[in-house]
Amino acid sequence: MKRTLTSRFLSKLLRPSNLKRTLFFVLIDILLSYWTLLLAWHLRYSFEVPLELNIKLICAFCMIIGLKTSMLLVFRIYLVPWRFFGLSEALKILYAHLIAYLLAILCFTALDFWNVLPLSVVVVDCIISNIIIGCVRISKRIVIENLPRSSPHATLIFGADMQAANVIKSALSGEIPYYPVAIIDSHKVNWGSYISNLRIYPFSACAELIQAQHITSAILTKEFAKPPLEDIFQKLSELGISDIKIAQTLSEGNEHKEQPLKDISIEDLLSRPAKDLNKDVIANFIAGKVVLVTGGGGSIGSEIARQCQFFGAKKLILLDHSEYNLYAICEEITTAIPVMMSILDKERLNALLNATKPDILLHAAAYKHVPLCEDNIQSAIENNILGSKNVIDCAINAEIPKIVIISTDKAVRPTNIMGATKRVVELYAQNVVAHKSEIVAVRFGNVLGSSGSVVPKFKAQIQAGGPLTVTHPDITRYFMLIPEACRLVLQAASIAQGGEIFILDMGQPVKIVDLAKNMLKLYHREDIPIVFSGLRPGEKLYEELLIDSSEQKTEYDSIHVARPTQYDITKLQNDIAELLHTTDKISKLREIVVEFSHKTYKEDKVETGTK
Repeated sequence: MKRTLTSRFLSKLLRPSNLKRTLFFVLIDILLSYWTLLLAWHLRYSFEVPLELNIKLICAFCMIIGLKTSMLLVFRIYLVPWRFFGLSEALKILYAHLIAYLLAILCFTALDFWNVLPLSVVVVDCIISNIIIGCVRISKRIVIENLPRSSPHATLIFGADMQAANVIKSALSGEIPYYPVAIIDSHKVNWGSYISNLRIYPFSACAELIQAQHITSAILTKEFAKPPLEDIFQKLSELGISDIKIAQTLSEGNEHKEQPLKDISIEDLLSRPAKDLNKDVIANFIAGKVVLVTGGGGSIGSEIARQCQFFGAKKLILLDHSEYNLYAICEEITTAIPVMMSILDKERLNALLNATKPDILLHAAAYKHVPLCEDNIQSAIENNILGSKNVIDCAINAEIPKIVIISTDKAVRPTNIMGATKRVVELYAQNVVAHKSEIVAVRFGNVLGSSGSVVPKFKAQIQAGGPLTVTHPDITRYFMLIPEACRLVLQAASIAQGGEIFILDMGQPVKIVDLAKNMLKLYHREDIPIVFSGLRPGEKLYEELLIDSSEQKTEYDSIHVARPTQYDITKLQNDIAELLHTTDKISKLREIVVEFSHKTYKEDKVETGTK
C-alpha cells in the first residue's frame, strides 16, 4: 500500500506542468549563470587572478543573474518544453541576454561597480551564457532526433515546406504516432537538401526508400491536398502503402491540435484548386444584401446559405418545404429566417417576396434525382418547371434586382425527365420579360457528397459489405466540391447582366468505376466486388456542359457563357400550360426541348464484376 502511495506521489511530482518547468529551468539558469560568470572571470585573467568575493561583487553577480532570469521570463522561454525548442526560441534567448546585460551595464555605471567587475568580464559572460543556456535548451531535442527509431510507423513526408517541418516536430514530440525517415518533393532545387535532419528525395526514389527503410505510412503536407494527389495515392497504393494521412494546418494557432492528421478521403482525391475564385468580388456582391434562398435546406441551397453568411449578407431567408432540412440548416445558421412552404404555392410565394423584398434570390429548389423523376413525371414537371416559373414570375413582380437559377449539366441534350425540366426552366429564364430584374442561370455538374449522390451511396455499400454497384464500366461524371461550386455560382451571378446561362468549368470527367476502386482502397476493402447493374432509364454514359462549342468566355477562366436560345415567351408559356395538363408529357417536352432524346431503356444487369 505504501509503495503504491509512494509511486503515485512520485508520478504526480514528476508530471510536467508550467510551474514545475519554470522552477526547474530557473534553478538551472541560476546555477549556469553563476558558473559562466566564474568562467568569464578566469578567462579574462587567464586563470591567474582568483575571484575574491565581497559585498559589491556578490551584488553585481546577483544583479546580472536576476536581470537575465527576468528577461527570460518576459520572453516566455520558461514555458517552452525542451522538445519544442527551435530557432525562434534561440533568438528570444539572444534578445533576452542583450537586454539584460545592457540593463546591467547601465546599473553598474550608476552604482560604480566597474572597480570590482570589469566590463570585459560582463561582455564575455554575456557571450558564454547565451551559448550555454541555448545549448542546454536544445540538448534534449538533439538526443531525441538521434535516438534509434523503434516505432512501427516509418513514414515518408510528401512536400518540402514549413508544414513538413511542423509534421517532423509533432512526430518528435510524440503528438503523432509516426516517425519520418525521408521527404519527397517535386522541386528539383530541393533534392539533396535537408529539413530537420531529413533528406529530400525526388518522387522516383519512393520505391527504393520504401523497401530500404521498411516504410509503412505516408504523410502529405498541405501542398499536396490537391492534384497531383491522385497520382501520389495511386503510386503509393501500388507500392503497398495504405496508411496515408494529410497533415492539417499545424502551425496556425494549434487549430487542429486534437487531430493534426486526417485520413485521405475521396473528396481529397477528386478536389482541385480553385483556379480564379475571387472572394472580393463575391463579398462585394453579397455583403449588406438581403438574400433569399429557395431549397435552402438542400445540399446546394444550404451551402449557398453558409457562403452568404460568410460573405456578410445582411439578412438570410431560407425557404424549403422539408421541415427537417430547414430545421437542420437553421440550427447551424441561427440568424437565418426559416420559411417552410412549397414553391408551388404561388400566392404565398408572391406575398413573401413582396414583403421581404430581397436584393438577391437564389433558386435551388428542385427535384434532382434522375430515377425518381423518371418514376414521378408529373411531380417532376410540377416542381421543377411550374415551381421555378412561380419563383421567376413572383420575383419579377416583386422587382428583385438579381435572380439566380441553379441549373445542371443534365439540361444539355437531355435524355431524362429531370434534365428536360431544367432545360425548360433555362429557356424560360432566358426569354421571359424581366423588367427591373436580372435573371441568370448557372449550370454545373455533380457535387461531391450531396444527398443521394454516388459517394455517400458507395460509402453505405462498403459499410454494408458490398457489392458496389456501378451502372456501366464506361460511365463518367463531372465532379466539384460543394463549397467551390457555390462560390463560383455567386461569382458568376456577380458579373451577370441578365439572360445568361453561365457554365462552370468542372475540370476533367471522372470514370465512376475508378472512383469506386479508389474508395475501396481508401477503406481497405479491395475484397469487395464491383457489379455493373446497367444504365438506368434516362441515364447518360457521358454528361455534357455545353449544347455546342459557341460559348463565350468571361473574365474568369472557370466561368463561360452559353449561346442564348431564342424562344417566343408567349408560346413558351402556353406550351408549359399545355405540358402540365397533357397526358403525353414526353412528346410535349420533346416539342419544347427539341434536343430532348428520352432514353427509357434499362440495360441488362452485368453479372460479372471487378475488384
